[in-house]
Amino acid sequence: MPTSDDARDRLAVGYALDYLWGESMGLPDGDSKEKPLRLIAEILEREHVPYALIGGVAVQVHKEEPRSTLDIDLAAPRYADVPRAALLDAGFEHTGRRDHSDNWRAPGPGTLKLRTAIQFSAEDVGITEAVAHAGIVDLDGGLRLRVATVADLIALKLAAAEEPKRRPSKREHDVADVLALIEEHPELKSPELMTRVQSVRTRLLAADLDLNVKTSEPEE
Repeated sequence: MPTSDDARDRLAVGYALDYLWGESMGLPDGDSKEKPLRLIAEILEREHVPYALIGGVAVQVHKEEPRSTLDIDLAAPRYADVPRAALLDAGFEHTGRRDHSDNWRAPGPGTLKLRTAIQFSAEDVGITEAVAHAGIVDLDGGLRLRVATVADLIALKLAAAEEPKRRPSKREHDVADVLALIEEHPELKSPELMTRVQSVRTRLLAADLDLNVKTSEPEE
């Protein structure tokens, strides 16, 4: 787990990237992941919900090289653990359940689509372990953030990359995150892990080739 100082610095870089991206897209000022992340961490602590930060923001915390992402992903043991009433009271809006996530949007003045997306994952491969093993980093103002370990992030990213219903572009991004985490944390590298990574990459390449063949077939 990185030091709290390192985690704060890396998150600050991520918030700066959010600002630059929003500016380049002509989006309203003021919407970034910082306020929603702090608010949701406060709510989860207050409601005594066991959780772990996962996804791109957690990868950002564990990597020296900047990594941008538009949403906040969190793991909870069960979907029943998501504190719906507290989130609604704080201004979060529920946008529905999907196969692998319970989806929300952060409070804010902009339209729903422009606000930070929040996804809770639960009752799935590797989630219980990620929550149980989560480490703590201290943010400004005495706020504590529970972050999944690198090993658990790799397990979750590989599981996501192996999900056939997930978009190929997202699955490729998951594999890229796994490789980046292994590069920065080589002590986690093992023959079994690299064999699994290579297997996922081979299947993704085959899926991409199949897609390209189908899209290039001439119409009869």
